[in-house]
Amino acid sequence: MINRDVFEDLFVLELANNHWGSIQRGLQIVKEFGTVVRYNNVRAAIKLQFRDVDTFVHKDFLQSESIRYIKKTLDTKLSRDNLAVLVEAIRRSGCVRMATPFDDRSVDLCVELGIEIIKVASSDIADWPLLEKIARTRKPVMVSTGGSSLKDMDDMVIFFDNRNIPLAINHCVSLYPAEDADLELNQIDFLRNRYPSHVIGLSTHEYHDWSSSMLIAYAKGARTFERHIDIKLDDKPISPYCSTPEQIAEWFQAFQKAREMCGAPGTEKAHSTQKEIDYLTSLVRGVYAKRDLPAGCVLTVDDYYLSVPLQKGQLSCRELLNDQVLAMACKEDAPLMVDVVDSLYNRDEKLRRKLSNRGL
Repeated sequence: MINRDVFEDLFVLELANNHWGSIQRGLQIVKEFGTVVRYNNVRAAIKLQFRDVDTFVHKDFLQSESIRYIKKTLDTKLSRDNLAVLVEAIRRSGCVRMATPFDDRSVDLCVELGIEIIKVASSDIADWPLLEKIARTRKPVMVSTGGSSLKDMDDMVIFFDNRNIPLAINHCVSLYPAEDADLELNQIDFLRNRYPSHVIGLSTHEYHDWSSSMLIAYAKGARTFERHIDIKLDDKPISPYCSTPEQIAEWFQAFQKAREMCGAPGTEKAHSTQKEIDYLTSLVRGVYAKRDLPAGCVLTVDDYYLSVPLQKGQLSCRELLNDQVLAMACKEDAPLMVDVVDSLYNRDEKLRRKLSNRGL
């Protein structure tokens, strides 16, 4: 049986390359978001991105200034030692250590640095050499599905299932930033129905608010959530799809509100609160005698009527009434109390106490 617990109610805070190649900036991001995580009492991973730049980028393009992806990769390069420092800082902050490796050497680095969960980016869902390498680590895997075909998703899920590797599947729209109308949150329903044995999540890049998608996604059954993070520091621009510590706090609080409002899982009956039970009990009809009833009378429907209010110790419409034998007489229009009936209702002390404590 694959362990799903590693992904349940897990927040992934994607630091990505927002350290901008500065270990000091990276450590400050970890510090600020670690504080927000602890204050909001949630379970979160801070995720890095690993690229072995010298092999990931072809040598003929190492000086490229025109290809944005390559330029940013080169501009934000951190040494192996600095990445190790960041990973240790994540551990010390109380967060889960997580990384997205984009090449084989970076998968090895995940193992060396004690990364606990490996993320597969949407662009790599069909990168089979990379998936094979990741699977050999035996670490839990989270994958985003932005822009992927159904066949690629099915093949990827079967691949990890056949190897008994824990897998979470995130609905993702790979637009940075994404408009609210782009979110396609009904895809959470689709993923839950198609892959019922997996935790389904939401990796999101919208930027208008930090509550609505959380409330909807949680209600639909998403149980892991991912956003990009950044801080205001060194005059570096914050991308619209990135969230500040204050916005992430709002996101966490929306999660707490969603969980509170949704209550028990949709797979089981919720436990009613005592307040709700007491309120509904006040609406229940009590049993009253239609006429003077002698001791020894065997009750029939002609001997009683039902009216509100229900009084403490009185039998109600919820009890089995017909064929019960009266232990003592009961006057017309008087409430039929539990002590009047010779039955389990007064012989079982727990049941008798329950009936005696309900009602007005």
